[in-house]
Amino acid sequence: MTPDPWPADERPRERLLQHGPESLSDAELLAIFLRTGTPGTPVMALARNLIQQFGGLRTLLAASRRQFCEVKGLGSAKFAQVQAAMEMARRVMDEPLRQGDPLRSPADTRRFLTSRLGTYPHEVFAGLFLDNRHRVIQYRELFRGTIDGAAVYPREVVRQALEDNAAAVIFAHNHPSGVAEPSQADISLTRRLKDALGLVDIRVLDHMVVGHGEVISLAERGLM
Repeated sequence: MTPDPWPADERPRERLLQHGPESLSDAELLAIFLRTGTPGTPVMALARNLIQQFGGLRTLLAASRRQFCEVKGLGSAKFAQVQAAMEMARRVMDEPLRQGDPLRSPADTRRFLTSRLGTYPHEVFAGLFLDNRHRVIQYRELFRGTIDGAAVYPREVVRQALEDNAAAVIFAHNHPSGVAEPSQADISLTRRLKDALGLVDIRVLDHMVVGHGEVISLAERGLM
């Protein structure tokens, strides 16, 4: 492999150790992950090329195996590394919820849902099923769709909530476009689900729309 010609104090690993990971650019973080470049392409140049080609770090990490492995310098082994790293990050975010801690604030919920839904290239409708102390019983991805939307069936949602013995639920779905602004269809669906679950005494606490770097709460907007 071609050695990295950069001065030692500009190499990303040394910069991370001296200044912390938050001081690094997306390309520098990716270069540490990649470790080596390809023949004729130093690792920093490869990292920059990848971010430019995919349009950003988020899009790169959300790429399918086929898209990822088609790029020169990448392959199945690196794809597996990316997926493992992302799943470890999700599990770290999920750990307080798996231990039975209650959701104490909308910020807790936003962080959890962003870790789960923020990178999907297609729309996913999910539910956080809670007990009467707002502890998470189960997180479930209920429906998946195309980039244009997902078909959501209130009867199936009610069945799942009863099966999980939930006292309350928080719904969420992502907008693959990146724009988190709720649509009129999102508002109408929320009200239909709230009415259906209300018949069996299960409260709908919120419906959150996840975009790129933004999560909008319908409850906070007064749209429920």
